[in-house]
Amino acid sequence: MDRPKEKRQRKDTPFYEAASGSWGSVRGIARVLLDQKPGPGVVRTLMRQNKPGGHMCTSCAWAKPAKPNLFEFCENGAKATVWDLTTDRCGPDFFAAHSVSELRTWSDHDLEKIGRLTHPMRYDAASDHYLPVTWEEAFREIGGRLRGIDPKQTVFYTSGKASLETAFLWQLFARAYGHNNLPDSSNMCHETTSVGLKKVIGSPVGTCVLEDFTHCDMILFFGQNTGTNSPRFLHELQRAVQRGCKIVTFNPVRERGLVEFVNPQNPSQMTLGSPTRISDIYLQVRPGGDIAALAGICKHLFALEDQRGSVIDRAFVAEHTSDFEAFEARIRDTPWEEIERNSMLRRADLEQVAEIYARSEKVIGIYGMGLTQHVHGWLNIGMLVNLLLMRGNIGRRGAGISPVRGHSNVQGQRTVGISEKPSLVPIDKMEELFGLSIPRDEGWNTAVATEKLLDGTLKAFLSLGGNFARAIPDQGRTDAAWAGLDLNVQVATKLNRSHTLVSRESWLLPCLVRAEEDRQASGPQAVSMEDSLSHIHGSVGKRPPASAWLLSEAAIVAGLAEATLPANPKLRWRDWVGDYRHIRDLIEACWPEQFAAFNARLFTPGGFYRGNAARERQWKTESGKAQFTAPDKLCALGEPPEGKEMTLVTLRSNDQFNTTIYGFSDRLRGLEGPRNVLLMNPEEIARHGLHEGQRVTLECAWSDGVDRRVSGLRVTAYDLPDSCVGAYYPETNPLVPLAARDELSGTPAYKGTPVRVRAEGSAAPL
Repeated sequence: MDRPKEKRQRKDTPFYEAASGSWGSVRGIARVLLDQKPGPGVVRTLMRQNKPGGHMCTSCAWAKPAKPNLFEFCENGAKATVWDLTTDRCGPDFFAAHSVSELRTWSDHDLEKIGRLTHPMRYDAASDHYLPVTWEEAFREIGGRLRGIDPKQTVFYTSGKASLETAFLWQLFARAYGHNNLPDSSNMCHETTSVGLKKVIGSPVGTCVLEDFTHCDMILFFGQNTGTNSPRFLHELQRAVQRGCKIVTFNPVRERGLVEFVNPQNPSQMTLGSPTRISDIYLQVRPGGDIAALAGICKHLFALEDQRGSVIDRAFVAEHTSDFEAFEARIRDTPWEEIERNSMLRRADLEQVAEIYARSEKVIGIYGMGLTQHVHGWLNIGMLVNLLLMRGNIGRRGAGISPVRGHSNVQGQRTVGISEKPSLVPIDKMEELFGLSIPRDEGWNTAVATEKLLDGTLKAFLSLGGNFARAIPDQGRTDAAWAGLDLNVQVATKLNRSHTLVSRESWLLPCLVRAEEDRQASGPQAVSMEDSLSHIHGSVGKRPPASAWLLSEAAIVAGLAEATLPANPKLRWRDWVGDYRHIRDLIEACWPEQFAAFNARLFTPGGFYRGNAARERQWKTESGKAQFTAPDKLCALGEPPEGKEMTLVTLRSNDQFNTTIYGFSDRLRGLEGPRNVLLMNPEEIARHGLHEGQRVTLECAWSDGVDRRVSGLRVTAYDLPDSCVGAYYPETNPLVPLAARDELSGTPAYKGTPVRVRAEGSAAPL
């Protein structure tokens, strides 16, 4: 079918002329292969990736189909695997040659590029170096230190890569030790989903499964960069477009993955074919303006209902929802002038989207952190749910809401107990199974843990993967606070910024990566993870470990727990780690409905579905029905910026995954070179009296008396809405105030920070 001709980016701004995918992806993978030198076995590893009986990618959490493609990996998935399997090593000789003070001056990219950690290490303050230790010494010393610290002043953090088995042991260790301080990377990205969706439909996760994408006739995208963050999803979108599905995208940045795509697995399209146009309509909504944009679509739907009837699914609304009347009244009373001002979109464009939606029978709403990372992010989600509920688009085939998660198992870790909220965890069952008395008070999420770091309450920090110190907001304020901790334990595969911010006692504990063979007492082990669509997948690594000293994450957790906790015959850490099937039996015992026959179903092609009540139109909300939300504001920022104030949107490049920087090519945005750039549209550059290439300082405009700034940014013209600037994450995290977070979930406002631009050498902001 013919697709509408897409608007080109603004004149005289960087632009990637090719489609996403295509030969650019192949060259991107080849560059990292040459850089990391992973060895000949990497091809076999990639051919097993995301396939039944193979290993599951450690990059994004997109679904794994039951009938996989020949190459079931994308550019960034391949980069993640190659990055893990590098032949470079970071062992005792390296640490003997470089002090921690020196390493603290290195860039994020250069730290990780050193290679795989090979030995457990302890920081020696006298020499300012990490020194090698045995595992026995590490477990004994860390366990002894933990026994002398108040558990309530301890944090057990986890990134989104750890398996279900490891995550279950981690949260059990924490609760047996005596706390619920279990922040994770979800607190920084999709906690707004967990809280917001739970409030309005009774489910903390999305309702779609992979099959829905073969039946939908419209897809609405909000704040999600598929081309970089989950490129395998583009295959589903391409197939949807080819059968006539309409796709409409709302995003401040015009991302190439949702403009056009060339499938690297389609030889004819790669050589002779034309790109597949993905979005029928692409609207560059201002940051925080999604509430207004959604209100405009809803408003026109009411107008269409008045004109011809049968637009709103009145039967569904009456049977399955509550508070529709208050929502309808609020939307009808909202002036179009306010909708246009807050969204920075034209009424005609929003009415066009509403017309398509009104003609579509099965619609999926997709979103990413562009909706969640705002001070009123929960209302963004409530408004998208409102739109879907108006036509009964939740709880039937080919329709639903689908947040796209980042880390490969970030959703699954929450499923098996990584939560600071004991009310969400089967505590009674755990107490019965393990003979424990588990605290019932709510623990610390990421934001609260960071506050406790700053005020000195936090005494011990144990991190299961990730780069917490670099990922959190207010990073400039927090760096110095790490020195005040009594204990800092980092389970990791490569060196990163968090490992250089040492405490009174700091440890580096190196672990296997998912592609490596995990051999325990009973033989090679399998692990599992959950994808964005709530399917559970088994994973088996085959590559030889990077070092004979490496332990699995599960074995490290068990070793720490045994060394810390008093003897308990029901906590059989060593037996569980000897055979991970025992851990899966424990997960099944705690969540019998979701994990029935866990071991038997582990390698189900396409994963096994753990279920979702909202998909069955069973609403586990306070009212027992899906909840309409009457918006009390039209901007997720609170108010749109005025005057010279701007809104900062933090971005990830095509050459990174979260805080991991693979290189300096943001190919899909047409940007190459150093990451210290500040993106502004040409009109804004002129309005501020700046010129391209000029060095500026970005200052946070949050009113709390704290001076937050990042200097040395190079002004770069780019296609962005007015009053909006873009800069890279995590480099600009020091500008994001810890207090600027979603009011229900505590998710930091990385996509909506108020800032001002100051020319370097100038006394006042421009």
